[in-house]
Amino acid sequence: MGSFSVNNLVLYKSRPARITAISDKIDIEFGKGRTWNTKRVREKDIHFIHAGPVADLEALDAGEADLEDALELLQGESVGLSDFAGLLYGDDTPESCWSAWQLLQEGLYFSGGADAITARSADAIAADKTERDQKAQRKAAWDAMIARLKEGRMDEDDRKQLQEVEKIALGQATGSRIMKALGLSEDERHAHQLLLKTGYWEHEFNLHPLRAGAALDEPQVEVPQVEHEERLDLTALPAFAIDDEGSTDPDDAISVQDNRLWVHIADVAALASPGSALDVAARERGANLYLPEALIPMFPHAVTHQLGLGLQQQTPVLSVSFEVCDDGSLSDIEIQPTIVEVTRLSYAEADEQLQSRFAEMLEVTGRFRRRRHENGAISLDLPEVSVRISDKEIVIRPLERDGSREMVAEAMLAAGEAVSRFAIEHDIPIPFANQPPPEEELQPQGLAANFACRRKFKPSRMATQAERHSGLGLDSYTRVTSPLRRYPDLLTHQQIRSFLRQQPLLSHEEITERIGASSAASSVIRRAERFSNQHWKLAWLKRQKKWRGEAVIVALDERRATLLVPELALECRLRRTSAMELDQIVQVELQSVDFSDLDVRLRLSA
Repeated sequence: MGSFSVNNLVLYKSRPARITAISDKIDIEFGKGRTWNTKRVREKDIHFIHAGPVADLEALDAGEADLEDALELLQGESVGLSDFAGLLYGDDTPESCWSAWQLLQEGLYFSGGADAITARSADAIAADKTERDQKAQRKAAWDAMIARLKEGRMDEDDRKQLQEVEKIALGQATGSRIMKALGLSEDERHAHQLLLKTGYWEHEFNLHPLRAGAALDEPQVEVPQVEHEERLDLTALPAFAIDDEGSTDPDDAISVQDNRLWVHIADVAALASPGSALDVAARERGANLYLPEALIPMFPHAVTHQLGLGLQQQTPVLSVSFEVCDDGSLSDIEIQPTIVEVTRLSYAEADEQLQSRFAEMLEVTGRFRRRRHENGAISLDLPEVSVRISDKEIVIRPLERDGSREMVAEAMLAAGEAVSRFAIEHDIPIPFANQPPPEEELQPQGLAANFACRRKFKPSRMATQAERHSGLGLDSYTRVTSPLRRYPDLLTHQQIRSFLRQQPLLSHEEITERIGASSAASSVIRRAERFSNQHWKLAWLKRQKKWRGEAVIVALDERRATLLVPELALECRLRRTSAMELDQIVQVELQSVDFSDLDVRLRLSA
């Protein structure tokens, strides 16, 4: 302990301290005002500054230093702390030594240790000053941004920094300095709320396709012209592509002739052969992405331009035809490449002609439908809507299941059964759609029963072995009528085309591998579509502000009631009351919407 004495000024953990006693250890005093602390330390825990005596640890300020002279005198020289203090402040006191020590620690003008202090070069000082000024400016800008964000606003210059929050909102990152500084949980919900609150995103911005990881641009793949090949000429057979008004990707049309139903399907496999660039691009996406605000195709638009039914005067197609017997069964199944001339109609236009132009088709498809239901098919009667953005307006329309829509749907199902039977008969590996039966017989009546029934369905799955599709009431089935917009349909077309042209088929293993790849991509599409539709429903409600409407109670548990708003096909939950009953119609009004949770709060109207 010989190097220290009582009342020495020492350094303890970057703070000034005074030695009060010395024994086997050293007692020191440090602190400020009324919060003085005493501590016993080892010699190595403290660093000598000045012999003292120290009168006041709170008054260790020597005033302004003579930097210019000290810098000039120390060029190429080194001195100890005591001499250094003398150069700076003109004397050697506890106050001057402590102030000199702090200036040394600042590291801008001088460097070294207490025993050998030297002046830094002018260039080094200038460079450090610039860097420190820039750092101070960055900190000031950061502090100002955080202050703005706390107030719920942002400057355009803040956008680049807020990209880190955007990555959290989109599920692309897990950490954010900004959210930490704001005291927010670093999760998708709080990030979304912050970006909406500050105006980084407009309050109706639909983030869900980005969050799902969906591709939002057209595939950049070269599209060849369809090669000329021998096709059956069916241009004299009236063919109709019936779809929603405004549809841009018509990939099927129907004809009927003496109980023989024809389903004409865009011959996409003629352009997208297995392993081609078009095939790979479509497989990576799995399906078209239908957003209320846009359609993002799995093929370049040029494919639809060539092969969309009714977009050209004549269209090359793959035609599936079969007799529909009196009992609704299918016979005399044929599949062949043909060329057709197609008339395009909306469902509304076709509905006006159901009992005239489409009377025979309505009867034929009706027989097939009756057979399916006699064979156990289950049709859920739950409201569905179409959500579209048109000229910045949110348009929500109910989707009716009867009339021409039902007629076309039955024709497509019949084509799926026909192609599955053709593939089984000729041992062609294709992706069959199978669905196991539910645990109990389901024939729901009423909206609540249909809602409950939906949850009891077992999911359908694709496999190269055909099994019964219980929901459709068919012993075998494949999806085949949408090769422009669903990859598994294209896969079936590729196999059928190869068979008809006597070319090698993909194996069961290759089909299974392709099913897996497209299913993973399709799950991204379904998630983006489902959440996007919910988002725009909430946006529509928010625009109404004082919306009121009808809801139906479709489920009850001990504390909560699930309501379904038919006009929006929208579910919500609220607190159960003793008067509530299943299928009861109640009047509700909007309370609030939360875009970050995709949640809507309704309350019972008075």
